Amino acid sequence: MQAIGTLFSRGLDINVLITEWSWLGEAPPRERLSRLRDAWYADETGLRDHDAPAVEGDFEWPRGPNGTYFAVYEFLHTCGSFKPHFWAGQRWEAVRAQADLLMRTQWDAMLLGLIREGPDGEAQLTDPGFFCDEPGVSYGPLVARSPDSIRELAATWEQVRPRLGGLRKAFDEHAADPDGWVGDFDRFTSLLEDWGRVLTEAARRGWGVVGLSE
Repeated sequence: MQAIGTLFSRGLDINVLITEWSWLGEAPPRERLSRLRDAWYADETGLRDHDAPAVEGDFEWPRGPNGTYFAVYEFLHTCGSFKPHFWAGQRWEAVRAQADLLMRTQWDAMLLGLIREGPDGEAQLTDPGFFCDEPGVSYGPLVARSPDSIRELAATWEQVRPRLGGLRKAFDEHAADPDGWVGDFDRFTSLLEDWGRVLTEAARRGWGVVGLSE
């Protein structure tokens, strides 16, 4: 899988889905991505009905026979682009030295598990064995987290969420960019809270999380 930083320069998009693991995981790793895509692309889901009211900051639940197996989360203010997610990671990098050790450790764990590869690109955003790694078969996954990983990330989110507001001063001093993506603290927290909703709902159901670029 190519580094996100490389793909980002090409105008990367991301679609975040939560998915029932018993349904997706019963397929061999080589077939899981096509199973999820086929269900998502199916006309009967209604997810590609451009006349339907737009949803932001919430889940879209599909209609049809696969309607109980997955849902798509629509992030606020992103228009489906990965750029806000990438820049949220960059904003955190700009303020992390100002956070205390516990907060730094917790936020690193959460963001390195979802949207941030780290300064050396060392973080893996997909769990081994979730999908296969064959070129042409596995194109598109940016994030692929099993229910076990999601439970850990959701627990971390619950720990850091009450302290998120404490980063405002550091953000304003070290990371704010009025003309940039996620350039103010409210947009930064809004995106992280969206991820928090994804993690919380997936953990509650015992589901996995997949982020796909199309």
